[in-house]
Amino acid sequence: MTKKASLFVISGPSGSGKSSLISDVLKDIDNFEKSISATTRPARCGEKDGIQYHFISKDEFEKEIGEDSFLEWAEYSGYYYGTPKKFVEGKLAAGINVIMEIEVQGAMQVMDKKCDAYFIFIVTTTIEELRKRLLKRGTDSPGEIEKRMVIAVEELKYKKHYDCIIVNNNYNEALQNLKDIINSIIGRK
Repeated sequence: MTKKASLFVISGPSGSGKSSLISDVLKDIDNFEKSISATTRPARCGEKDGIQYHFISKDEFEKEIGEDSFLEWAEYSGYYYGTPKKFVEGKLAAGINVIMEIEVQGAMQVMDKKCDAYFIFIVTTTIEELRKRLLKRGTDSPGEIEKRMVIAVEELKYKKHYDCIIVNNNYNEALQNLKDIINSIIGRK
């Protein structure tokens, strides 16, 4: 009997470390794929279309919204982000576990649709730690960082809706916690 595939939804403020954690989980746990979101934001240095994101125009994104092509979508920091339904449904049907790295707005949509998913929120202990990480990352202007900080404060209000919260103050501990949670859920199905 084949085990049913699982869907994991991971959210957290910018700078919480969710992308790095997911990347390392994908290296260590078999039969997993990360959903690749579509976005209208410009690619950052080193990003490639179809690898980190599917980079599309605002008009194309809005057309896809109208065709109900997204499992979830949200506007974040002036850009659209969305998860193509076809990808997630196809992988799950093929028995492949899927991780979605999405913003809180999108996660709430997935929750509202009563999808069979496990929701994990990644945080640091303080908002100041998030600011330090964003500054160290060096990909955003000071104005963009301030926007992200305002958004982070709002996002933190939603963590209570998630199945699990992982505090990422020590990367290796947070990674092990995430792996343990995922392995536990996969083992139940």
